[in-house]
Amino acid sequence: MTRIMIADDHTIMRNGLKQLIEFDSRLQVVAEAENGGQVLESLRSTEVDLVLLDMSMPGISGEDLIARIHGHYTRLPILVLSMHNEAQIAQRALRAGASGYLTKDHDAETLLAAINKVANGGRYLDPRIAEQLAFANAEERNSGLHSLSDREFQILRLLADGLGVNQIAEHLSISNKTVSTHKTRLMEKMGFSCNADIIRFALTEQLSR
Repeated sequence: MTRIMIADDHTIMRNGLKQLIEFDSRLQVVAEAENGGQVLESLRSTEVDLVLLDMSMPGISGEDLIARIHGHYTRLPILVLSMHNEAQIAQRALRAGASGYLTKDHDAETLLAAINKVANGGRYLDPRIAEQLAFANAEERNSGLHSLSDREFQILRLLADGLGVNQIAEHLSISNKTVSTHKTRLMEKMGFSCNADIIRFALTEQLSR
């Protein structure tokens, strides 16, 4: 029996995933979390064989959360289930330690196949993203995104979504000063002079939600 934690900040999504997953007699949902802090807390007290993880949750999330889970539980598979279908985002998740990446618009059969494959030590990558990744490295070098840290990339995406420094600080559970420092660094690296430059770039690279 594969014991699964579902981490998603939407209750309806968690409930739906739980019902779907437990149709497979090989799988059992043993824990749920709606933010990064709950994920880390639950892992300390619950035996889990796989984490089904949303990329965008309140507090610590995305690449930071994946890296933290992977650092403490090296052998624990992480399957990302995300609404983001951009190759750059998937690639950073995999670099941080995820074993698989799948977008939320797939059918139940695909999701269950991905869960079982990753739970049994394999890796899974959404076929459409795998296609994009063939060209992503060259595109990322040309765009300058490769120069950004994971946190800078995360803040770039949130700025592109129209969030201000205070909102980002609250969303990521970090200080305003830290957000401002990362924003300054990413703008210098990317050659941006104002927020409008960030939004234009994000639209071109399809980084905004």
